[in-house]
Amino acid sequence: MAVSEKRQQATEPDKRRQILEGARQVFMSAGFDGASMGGVARAAGVSKGTLYVYFDSKEALFEALTVAEKAGLAEALFSLDARDPDVRAVLTRLGALYLTMMARPEHVAIIRMVIGACEKFPRFGKAFYEAGPACGTGRLKDYLDAQVAAGQLRAADTELAAKHFLHLCQAGMLTRLLFNAGDAPTEGEIRHRVDEAVRIFLAGYGPEG
Repeated sequence: MAVSEKRQQATEPDKRRQILEGARQVFMSAGFDGASMGGVARAAGVSKGTLYVYFDSKEALFEALTVAEKAGLAEALFSLDARDPDVRAVLTRLGALYLTMMARPEHVAIIRMVIGACEKFPRFGKAFYEAGPACGTGRLKDYLDAQVAAGQLRAADTELAAKHFLHLCQAGMLTRLLFNAGDAPTEGEIRHRVDEAVRIFLAGYGPEG
């Protein structure tokens, strides 16, 4: 393979990230309906021809952006060590990070956009859900499975238990933010929410006896 071909292949992921960053700016400011491929090309600093090489439509670009956002969040939050037996500490760290990231204004804005667009484009919602909530729940389930096997937790439906913990943490917080019905949580509120979520979770799923 020629050196120029290798260089071109190496720059393709960077170009794609550049386009997605431009798309993020445009979708965040204009929303899905107000965004245009021309606007994304300008924000990304690429030609429309280059943009269409990577994404053949606004819908494909929006789906790629939202999936990348949610997948990146799941990757950052749910890197759990199945060998760590300190369930309380692991869940406390996870809960604090989870609420902090969920409360970010840009994350709330993306969720609103996906909700607004998925009635017309149902695949947006499915892709967003699978890349984020389903992936995160699956990773937490794997950690809980390991702790059940190690005797740190009682036998249970660990997929449901994972959902219980995450919902205990946010317990209406995300709804409040989605409807712009209150401020983002303070550090103190996050600590309180997570402490209570861990307490209730362990009361229900802690080892018997």
